[in-house]
Amino acid sequence: MHRVGTPRASEPFDGHVYRVGKAVIAERRCEQPRATVIVMHGFVADMRYFTHHYREPDLQLILLTSCDYHLPITGHREEPAPWAKVPAEEEGTIAHDAAVLVQALEHLPRTDVIRVHGHSRGGAVVLEAAKSRPDLFERVEVVLEAPVLPQARPYRSLTPSQLWLLPFLIPLWRLAPIARHNRGAWGPLENARKRELIMAFPFNPKRVATMMANLRDIDAWSQSRDASVFGNVRRGTVLVPGKDRVLESASMRESAVRAKPGLTVVELDGCSHFVLWDRPDALPVLARDPEQSAGNG
Repeated sequence: MHRVGTPRASEPFDGHVYRVGKAVIAERRCEQPRATVIVMHGFVADMRYFTHHYREPDLQLILLTSCDYHLPITGHREEPAPWAKVPAEEEGTIAHDAAVLVQALEHLPRTDVIRVHGHSRGGAVVLEAAKSRPDLFERVEVVLEAPVLPQARPYRSLTPSQLWLLPFLIPLWRLAPIARHNRGAWGPLENARKRELIMAFPFNPKRVATMMANLRDIDAWSQSRDASVFGNVRRGTVLVPGKDRVLESASMRESAVRAKPGLTVVELDGCSHFVLWDRPDALPVLARDPEQSAGNG
């Protein structure tokens, strides 16, 4: 449960890293950005999920790595962050990562055009961050991709006995990250980048205990939050895949339609949980200035 695992291969990264306790914020080098994008990955994923989609050199890309996850990059420069404060919230929780996201949003953007994009569990992190600091989200465009949402459910719920057994199954998952019994969760696998990063999933959290804390808290957060959390974001998009085999599409849709009018719900028939890999065309166009941004809301 508590042994630190071995990460998979890392990638070169040209930019700065700021440590906030056991979480990490990475900022890609960009001299004159036209827009700022802050991204939060999902359960057992990592920041590389977003890097190919947001690869334009004039984007200030700020990537978060969940608390107690391996940092999947090399060649970066660590920078002191006098503003960084270790969150008081319990490690492994959505609230803990949300407190890190709030610090990134408060201190790092260098443009007036800001998008905050969360995938899966990262969507809940974005909503929780907006709940704690709605003032920071007044001018922000939010993208919630196949998100964990209030009162929504996983595609398959684990029984207490299955949850208890899970730590013993993680080593088997590491032996075969993509296998016959879990093949349906991933959707199409022709994309080499997608396949490569999914193969790293069971290795990304440093400890099995961190995976377990994430899983238990996803369930607790979903049950304890209601539609009021949507009221803290002004505008954005919720992407609901029609063939999600990680989260249940129907309950995700039911939760999303309770959002206020500023959030557009886009349903994607036949799309897997990984919209950014399978349907990148479904992502809204990133505005180039505040007037454009307001028009896209």
